[in-house]
Amino acid sequence: MKKKFIIVLGGGESGVGAALLAKKNGFKIFLSDSGMILNKYRKILIENKIPFEEKGHTDNMIIQNAIKVIKSPGISRNNPLIKKINFLGIPIQSELEFGKNFLKNSYVIGITGSNGKTTTCSIIYKILKKKGINVGIAGNIGHSFSKEVIKKKTFIY
Repeated sequence: MKKKFIIVLGGGESGVGAALLAKKNGFKIFLSDSGMILNKYRKILIENKIPFEEKGHTDNMIIQNAIKVIKSPGISRNNPLIKKINFLGIPIQSELEFGKNFLKNSYVIGITGSNGKTTTCSIIYKILKKKGINVGIAGNIGHSFSKEVIKKKTFIY
């Protein structure tokens, strides 16, 4: 059987953003969440005709059809499904890594650490915006990185 889908694991902000970006770029997508998908995200998936499942992953469907898996940040590397996907050699990307693939002439400023990320991101965003740079802010502030990539901006993540 030929594999055919980008599988997005996680139906929150990050996963739905990745699914929208994949769909915009012509990929077949299937989104799977082990829990309940919030109504606001379920509505987006339905409106964009993105197939999904919730309340559990159908492991065989995912493994047999995945050409790539985009893993939401909240899913542990020690998750049994992630371990199976790794064992089978199916590529796994984060939502940020996936989104970066679609930015050709942009820069990403990544802010890491345990304290001050939101403040630092906000200050840099305001400085760049004041200079007239087409900039977006994503990650722990606002929308998912992939949703912002759809807008094609310079990013602070």
